Amino acid sequence: MSTAGDLAESVRAAAHAADARVSVDIDTGDMKLNIGPQHPATHGVLRLVVELDGEKVKSVKPVIGYMHRGYEKLVEVRDYPQVTTLINRIDWVSGFCNEIPFILGAEKLLEIEAPPRATYLRTLLCEMQRIASHLVFFSAYPLEVGAMTPMFFAFRERERVLDVLESVTGGRFHPNFNRVGGLFKDIPATFRSECAETMDAVRNVCGELDNLIVGNEIFMERTVGVGVLPPEIALDYGVSGPNLRATGVAEDIRKTSPYLAYDQVNFDIPTGENGDCFDRAKIRLREIIESTYIIDQLLDSLPSGPVMAKVPKVIKVPEGEIYVKGENPRGEMGYYIVSKGGGTPYRVKIRSGSFSNISCLEYLLDGVLVPDIIAILGSLDFVLGDVDR
Repeated sequence: MSTAGDLAESVRAAAHAADARVSVDIDTGDMKLNIGPQHPATHGVLRLVVELDGEKVKSVKPVIGYMHRGYEKLVEVRDYPQVTTLINRIDWVSGFCNEIPFILGAEKLLEIEAPPRATYLRTLLCEMQRIASHLVFFSAYPLEVGAMTPMFFAFRERERVLDVLESVTGGRFHPNFNRVGGLFKDIPATFRSECAETMDAVRNVCGELDNLIVGNEIFMERTVGVGVLPPEIALDYGVSGPNLRATGVAEDIRKTSPYLAYDQVNFDIPTGENGDCFDRAKIRLREIIESTYIIDQLLDSLPSGPVMAKVPKVIKVPEGEIYVKGENPRGEMGYYIVSKGGGTPYRVKIRSGSFSNISCLEYLLDGVLVPDIIAILGSLDFVLGDVDR
């Protein structure tokens, strides 16, 4: 005779067998998930077609081209001074840095050299733009992984940096300040003191951000060991900038192919160890501090003199071709300029950092969990205007 305990055990066994049959018989299959196209107020209009097995990514296909910028074609109907109005909008967070390689290319074709004071000021303003750009990263990225507080700290000091930039260029986002042969005008009388005070404030906020973000256990849980990019894979994809240096590769155009006044200042190239999301964030924080020291050195040794060389009123670049690159906050920004001898470029090919940096998404997102997709995307710090150029 069976007891009540035996009966209960047989019921449980039957229920377990039924559950096992259900789990075997029901095949849910893979699911395709569209992430995006995202709103332009984020990183830009990017779409990811993700194939999921449960919560695990099996494959991902980045879909670009939603913005249709067309800069490479537009510059063919602009004279050389007008081109800066276009190209500082390619990467809208790094306008001043976008202008420099193109202007240097045009000057080399014309065999014109900007005055030393203009060269030093160009370098200084580039570093201020780099700081402002990286502070945007520390506003947006922590927010994307669940931390709101760092945004207020980072944006506060970014506004101070932009105030100083605006006092010189007249613009906060799109300066259009460079000219073939130099700069539009000299710095105001209050620039030196305001800039020095702002650099002190930026270094202070870096300490606060280090405690709030880099030293935060929750942030580390979301980023350490996530989105690991080996150096050889990064180089194969053409990754550059902080994303490459986070893998341990000490490649920085400011050091390896010096331009402007970068060979006149001392600074370190921060590198990472693991190439993960955490390293990509930590590298940018260290780069901000290095940029403040570069600016301090440039202020101390700023030469006197004019900021504009003698150039023709109508600029006609002689026939020739050249490739000039610079270290944009997102990586290598280069322009291959072809001139047929007229007042407008015959052809311009733009090499932007974001395009190559997001090309490694298929590798980075393979096999990760859904929540890690956003953490990896944000750590790359791309701008879609820099991709859909």
